[in-house]
Amino acid sequence: MSAPGARADGGALRTAQVVIVGAGPAGLSAALSAASLGAQVVLIDRESRPGGQLIKQTHMFFGSRAQYAGTRGIDIARILYDQVLGAAGVEFLLDATVLGRYSDSVVTVEQADRCLKLKPERLIIATGASEKVLPFPNNDLPGIYGAGAVQTLMNVHGVRPGRRVLMVGAGNIGLIVSYQLLQAGVDVVGIVEAAPTIGGYLVHAAKIRRSGVPILTSHTIKEAYGKAALEGAVVWRLDERWQPIPGTERDISADVVCVAVGLSPLAELLFQAGCEMRYVAELGGHVPVRDDDLQTTVPGIYVAGDCSGIEEASSAMVEGTLAGASAAASLALGGRQTAAVQERARRELYELRCGPAGQKTRDGLCRLAG
Repeated sequence: MSAPGARADGGALRTAQVVIVGAGPAGLSAALSAASLGAQVVLIDRESRPGGQLIKQTHMFFGSRAQYAGTRGIDIARILYDQVLGAAGVEFLLDATVLGRYSDSVVTVEQADRCLKLKPERLIIATGASEKVLPFPNNDLPGIYGAGAVQTLMNVHGVRPGRRVLMVGAGNIGLIVSYQLLQAGVDVVGIVEAAPTIGGYLVHAAKIRRSGVPILTSHTIKEAYGKAALEGAVVWRLDERWQPIPGTERDISADVVCVAVGLSPLAELLFQAGCEMRYVAELGGHVPVRDDDLQTTVPGIYVAGDCSGIEEASSAMVEGTLAGASAAASLALGGRQTAAVQERARRELYELRCGPAGQKTRDGLCRLAG
């Protein structure tokens, strides 16, 4: 195995059995799965530290033991990374950005000011997601962050983003980050949620409410204000048609507004590679059409994780396992063991998507298939 961040030789075209773009939970799981079944893998990530969003998640996971229930995200990142480091046949390209995948199947990568060219037999795209933004007056003031940026400041760099935080969004991310802010000694002055009900798990909301933080449903931010930096924000109530109600404005003093209004699949590489894409709101935006093996409409290109539809990291890891095994199966690697890994992964995905919490994903997958 190459040392993490090792530079590949530039110039000549290199071949590879499986190239994976993205070393988050899906990409790491895909690398481990494919390599364990005998594939030679090149795992590419633009960051210097593998793990994706896991490296900033200090909360414990739900699910089953197979998806590391009761383990913190930061620890899961270490576990997966160590497992991939111990696997034979995996090469890391870190601090490397994939520029494109072209019709001749060549993947171009920029690393250390050099352009590398790889021609994989199979390509797994696990690029994750980006945060959605929220338009409102003065949303470019210093002190207005996405939830991922706040997590990076606190949980990666140990820096508090401010003293008084207004959270926008009561989904799981908004609730979890609010609690992490409280644990860091930051005053969370309130959470506003445009929907009439809380979108995240009630266990997270209960912890917030026990801490005395008000959660204002059917509310949104009207505007932010401040001179050199954020000084506060005005929120107001929404009616049943999601329209603001004049006269319900409330001024909240804060030096941070944290926006947690959802994620969008990072699908640029899939579009560029020519995969058939469809807009499915339940899955977060434009996602690729794929089969039960997670192969897209471009033969040899597979997808896993949030770029295939926004779900929890547990689902991303299982999708990565399935995509890695499917790529290995298409290369006639692993024999019966490969089929067993695929079947187990499909069963785990089914179980993760059962129940009320998985209804949105199930609806989205039905729309995608239709």
